[in-house]
Amino acid sequence: MMRGLALILLPLIAALTSPARSEEVVAALNQNRVALTANFAGSEILVFGAVRHEAPLPEDGPSLEVIVTIQGPSTPVEIWRKARTLGIWVNSDSVRLRAAPSFYAVASTAPLEQALSNTEDLRHRISIPLAIRAAGEAVGRPDATAFTEALVRIRDENDLYQQLDGSVTFERDTLFNTRISLPSNLTEGTYATRIFLTRGGEVIDRYETSIEVSKVGLERWLYTLAHEQPILYGLLALVIALVAGWGASAAFRYMRG
Repeated sequence: MMRGLALILLPLIAALTSPARSEEVVAALNQNRVALTANFAGSEILVFGAVRHEAPLPEDGPSLEVIVTIQGPSTPVEIWRKARTLGIWVNSDSVRLRAAPSFYAVASTAPLEQALSNTEDLRHRISIPLAIRAAGEAVGRPDATAFTEALVRIRDENDLYQQLDGSVTFERDTLFNTRISLPSNLTEGTYATRIFLTRGGEVIDRYETSIEVSKVGLERWLYTLAHEQPILYGLLALVIALVAGWGASAAFRYMRG
């Protein structure tokens, strides 16, 4: 009985005796849902919040920094390298990544290497390269980094990967805000949003929320039909194609006269 009582009391004693956090992040988003429609041209997410101080700010020492990340659903990716063979460019080599975010943006008050230490980056996987996970067979390859850099470069050109150094406004070490643009070519799913508060490169607090990106209306109905009843979806597509072809032919005959 005494042992059971001790097991109950020990976590409580540890919580009471542990030091309180001197700073804490309180944050919110201007929207937690994004609707994908036929005319969706992108969206903008406003991340804003404040740092609650439990003690006066030190007059000297490292300053506080804020880092915001938004990460889309991750999927396996195979990256191919092309080589010229007999005058023709062909796929010659590939690396498979276990999970790569479909979208990833990281915004910070200062350059990321200044606001975050390498150790904390490894722990929380905040930078873009560390957000990408390589498969087991790629880890031991000396050129695996080149494939990862190629993926980052391609998705950066399509606004799917964004590193926004200095884009977070931080006033009086208390109020912060930033805007992150979501492109039109988004993948449906849950977009994890994290806000990190750092001092001297060390993470001292974090806040997490999410954004739901989903198809609505006709797009949702067609998506559900294609995945849950593919035969019916194929027949519907065939009927639409026949009707469209007949309509175009009839209009052409009418115009000729």
